[in-house]
Amino acid sequence: PPTRHPLPSPFNMATEQKKEAFRKYLESAGVIDSLTKVLVTLYEEPDKPTTAIDFLKANLGGPTPAEFEALVEEKNTLAAELDKVKGELAAAHAKIEALSAPPAPETPAE
Repeated sequence: PPTRHPLPSPFNMATEQKKEAFRKYLESAGVIDSLTKVLVTLYEEPDKPTTAIDFLKANLGGPTPAEFEALVEEKNTLAAELDKVKGELAAAHAKIEALSAPPAPETPAE
């Protein structure tokens, strides 16, 4: 007997539409091309890396763990420097305010 294919249900159609929309999104954003290129690079690599995921991360443009740690350290250093400069700026504003305030009126001595 011939194989019967079930009629597509509205749920299956909606799911397929979502999948297709997501695929188009990935394609238009260049994700499919980027993944394909890095996977081809991995395929053509004569000495396969022990951790393929690290290879993918590195070749997709993400920082290595060492680079990431260096960036975090740099961010923390810059944040501390920013806090210091903000404090110096507040002190300078206070000093300017004190110097530019009109002198208090003298009260006559009785």
